[in-house]
Amino acid sequence: MSQPAVPADDNRPAPRPALRVAVVMEREAAPNRWEDWRYRLVDVVEHEEAFGTVPRVLRDDGKLQRCLFPNFTLELFPDEAEGYYLNLSSGAPVWFVVWRIDDEDPSRAWAETVSLSYTEAGRWLDAQERVDNVPLPDDVRDWLQAYTDQHYRPEPKKRRRPQSFVSPGERG
Repeated sequence: MSQPAVPADDNRPAPRPALRVAVVMEREAAPNRWEDWRYRLVDVVEHEEAFGTVPRVLRDDGKLQRCLFPNFTLELFPDEAEGYYLNLSSGAPVWFVVWRIDDEDPSRAWAETVSLSYTEAGRWLDAQERVDNVPLPDDVRDWLQAYTDQHYRPEPKKRRRPQSFVSPGERG
């Protein structure tokens, strides 16, 4: 999971820590009388070369279809360290997956992107994206924790002056 060190005499920036993952989604036909289709994020797994690079159906019995969306690269960024911290400190760290439904054919949906940042997932939700999550495995949690420990620095708390020391015109 860790990246090799770049030689000191090389002027290129060090590569960002990254994982290649695949997303497994499920589509259920006519789950009730109000829905034609229901989609569910099943899992995020480590990408394997055998998965290839194009989405494929793993199973389809007419009622339930399970699809694999391979070859996502998840990179870690220092400016998202607070989002990683929030995910890790939630008590149940997760993968966040954005997925979309085809406007022209609602029987088609696909995974769009994957993140580990709680704040990035929040931005997606604010933009009205579909975001689901599944639990993070222990080895990925440990990898993310090591990165977060290295890059996250909480903002120092600012002391508020007691209201009695603030002039009446400046009081909130």
